[in-house]
Amino acid sequence: MSFKSVYSTKNEDMETAANTPEKYINNLPDDRKQVMNKLRKIILDNLPKGFEETISYGMIGYVVPHSIYPNGYHCDPKLPLPFMSIASQKKFIAIYHMGLYANQKLLNWFLQEYPKHGNTKLDMGKSCLRFKKMDQIPFELIASLSKKVSAKEWVETYEKTLKAK
Repeated sequence: MSFKSVYSTKNEDMETAANTPEKYINNLPDDRKQVMNKLRKIILDNLPKGFEETISYGMIGYVVPHSIYPNGYHCDPKLPLPFMSIASQKKFIAIYHMGLYANQKLLNWFLQEYPKHGNTKLDMGKSCLRFKKMDQIPFELIASLSKKVSAKEWVETYEKTLKAK
């Protein structure tokens, strides 16, 4: 997986000027660095080939690069197609996974698996998993989720979802 900086910006709760994942993590409070490094490693170790690591929307992002999907993101075609991101927000660690939003089968799998990895209630938005307690992040489940969708499958799902709208 290669690194490409998309751009830095203000995200939901935190602002960063970091232009690499390493700088993003190094700018975090000490108690967040270890968790974010572990999340990053788990994702990089499990994400299928074809995705690139970026700084996008002020977070560490994993995208389908223009070299694979030249159309880019429909909201701004100059940007690569976003897939997954991790962020240290003000009150929680966030994992954003667009596949959970766009693929009901994947979402159903995740909702069924989540209770097997801890006894905490799931705090989830459409594509955002929020963890207020860092010791309750289900790293094994995130590893499994990371490898569930290839870049090609994500592009196909994305295009079907876009056409349906």
